[in-house]
Amino acid sequence: MEDLDCAPGALEKLITMKTAECEGIEVVGALLDRACAARVEVVEPIPNGHNLKALVDAGRYGRKTVVCGAPNCRAGVVTAYVPIGKKVIQSVESDGMLASAAELDISRDHSGILELDTQVGAPLAGCVPDSIIEIDNKSITHRPDLWGHLGMAREVAAILTHRLKDPIRLDLLPEGPPAVKIRIEDLNLCARYSALVFENVTVKPSPLWLQYRLTAIGLNPINNIVDMTNYIMAELAQPMHAFDADLLHGDTIFIRPAKAGERFRALNGEEYTLDPANLVIADAAGAIALGGVIGGLDSAIGEKTTRVVLESANFQASSVRKTSAALKLRTDASMRFEKAQDPANTVRGLARAIELLQELSPGIRLVGGAADQKRDIPAPPPIELPLEWLARKLGRAIEPAEVRALLERLQFGVSEPRRGVFSVTVPSWRATKDIAIKDDLVEEVGRMVGYDSITPQAPLVPAAVPPQNPERQFQHDVRNLFVDQGFTEVYNYSFLSEDSIRAFGFDPADHVRVTNPIASDQALLRTSLLPGIWKNITENLKHRDAFRVFEIGLEIHKRGNGLPHEAPHLVAAIYERHGDGAAGLFEIKRAAECLMSGARACPAEARPFEHPARAADVLWKGEKAGRLFELHPSLVEAGRAAILDLDLHAVQRLAAGEKKYTPIRRYPSSAFDLSVIAGMREQAGYLEAAIASFAGPLLESIQFLRQYTGPPLEEGRKSVSFRLTVGSPERTLSSEEVGEIRGRIIEGMRERGYELRV
Repeated sequence: MEDLDCAPGALEKLITMKTAECEGIEVVGALLDRACAARVEVVEPIPNGHNLKALVDAGRYGRKTVVCGAPNCRAGVVTAYVPIGKKVIQSVESDGMLASAAELDISRDHSGILELDTQVGAPLAGCVPDSIIEIDNKSITHRPDLWGHLGMAREVAAILTHRLKDPIRLDLLPEGPPAVKIRIEDLNLCARYSALVFENVTVKPSPLWLQYRLTAIGLNPINNIVDMTNYIMAELAQPMHAFDADLLHGDTIFIRPAKAGERFRALNGEEYTLDPANLVIADAAGAIALGGVIGGLDSAIGEKTTRVVLESANFQASSVRKTSAALKLRTDASMRFEKAQDPANTVRGLARAIELLQELSPGIRLVGGAADQKRDIPAPPPIELPLEWLARKLGRAIEPAEVRALLERLQFGVSEPRRGVFSVTVPSWRATKDIAIKDDLVEEVGRMVGYDSITPQAPLVPAAVPPQNPERQFQHDVRNLFVDQGFTEVYNYSFLSEDSIRAFGFDPADHVRVTNPIASDQALLRTSLLPGIWKNITENLKHRDAFRVFEIGLEIHKRGNGLPHEAPHLVAAIYERHGDGAAGLFEIKRAAECLMSGARACPAEARPFEHPARAADVLWKGEKAGRLFELHPSLVEAGRAAILDLDLHAVQRLAAGEKKYTPIRRYPSSAFDLSVIAGMREQAGYLEAAIASFAGPLLESIQFLRQYTGPPLEEGRKSVSFRLTVGSPERTLSSEEVGEIRGRIIEGMRERGYELRV
């Protein structure tokens, strides 16, 4: 691309607004603009330390005395000098420093100072300070071309209206019969495989400029041949691999599915057992690479390599992804192939490699022509783009000449077969699961013209109030009520494990089984919300002494035919580490009464997961609406947990009954307290009902006050106190009338065998 006159920060913003989200800018090689080659002339040890005092000729900076601790600092070596100022080290004034590759950001090597083969005073060729714009890779998963720097340069050129320089010279590709044969068994798995053979190869460290560029983007320099393949992968988004030709068996490279149980040693030193779902590159002896994922160790480039087979291929995206996931092996190559790369890129990668290798390995020679096998991939049909439709979709008018210019800058082909309609040809690097319909072109025009240039406007479509959903509104009200009572709402999966089901005595056979569970412990659909709440209690009691939680969700029950039955339920829990649990039961009963005024708890036989003496049915308006109980002590590690389980379908149905208006009483009421002596197991609700039956029609309300045990009461006895309010809608009751009601209650209770404290 032409020279850019754009600051990194401004360019980052433009890329974010028009192409892909940027995460920041990292400056690398900050010291390189001052670094130069320097020769160490004299080295003297510094007493009582490992450092050396070096006199260096720093060219344009003159002669300097530098303290250096590198093991390879010696007289005669040419290294990198950086004038960072003076500092006294071990009583010696050090003027500047001799730098390692890591200190200059050229590589991660910090074992010693750089050793150069260049003129003293010269800058480090090809190494200058740079700014790395970090792209969020999640924003380019649909753009395989943007996984290479050339693709991003194409975008920047379009944004800034610059001309893009293509670095590829296809005329470098040799003609003639290839020196290696290629056989692809399934062209759907490998759409194209291209290869070249080189001889007279010299394997050595890469020049500093190449090491610097690879390190800047997070790749480790290895040697000139491997680094060349990684450089092209980063530049063109075309992963490549180099084989040592002398380590291959036969003259043919096979691209085939792996054999069942086939063993493969990868470059990472690991050995993998393959199956036919894995695509391999093989020679006559066996697998030498995993297609699109990683190369093999047995054919790797080494110091003794003199002949190279260079592959550049295109693999099916889903096949690479499945192999990578199955083997838990994700590489820079697999990440690019998973995005569906352009098959035309294989020979472009080889042409670029020829040019680079002439510099990186002087004297290298091509052997034969390029081997290239591929399946016919028809060009995608042109896309018709009506300009009137484009303007309506975008929400603003754009001149046809501007639309054409925007698309052509992105290297789309544009013609106008009829007035007001463009015929757009998609370039090959955008045709792999990216641009396919006219709506894709709307996005291209919109992002390039700038979405901020489009005035926001609400869609002009008819709007209608959606029909009421009584069940949703009811559950919303229930949710708010329990939040107001201090409960925290939780959400649990609808999937359960067999262990959690058996903990409650449920039969797994009664549950709907998931065909493809997301995890082995989530294979059954829940028939109760209780296992989920139990898990919430178990996890939270590790951190808290008391808490309240609730969940509203669906129980899913099997039916003989058809779909399962879904029943909405509420399960609430109050946990307390200290105490006997009675307070929690009364409090959760009170919460139930806030939802269902007048609800009663009727003692019932305990189920296996319920406390044997603390289980009751919740009755409301003569029907069972749910269950109130304490979790069995075996299910709670410490403390007590009171549970309320309500059938919300039944509660909603009962709540929908007709409501009657009762006017405010015009006359004052009278209240008095009564305490009934009863057995410890006597239910307060039963006593309340008995008292109410004797009070008569003038009873306005009866309220439980307290319960007392201890002296002077006998062992096993308790005193239960109630407050009764009586009154008449027609007059103020006299003290005699109130006394008569009170006496009638006392007499009736005594006849039933109860003693009253009056």
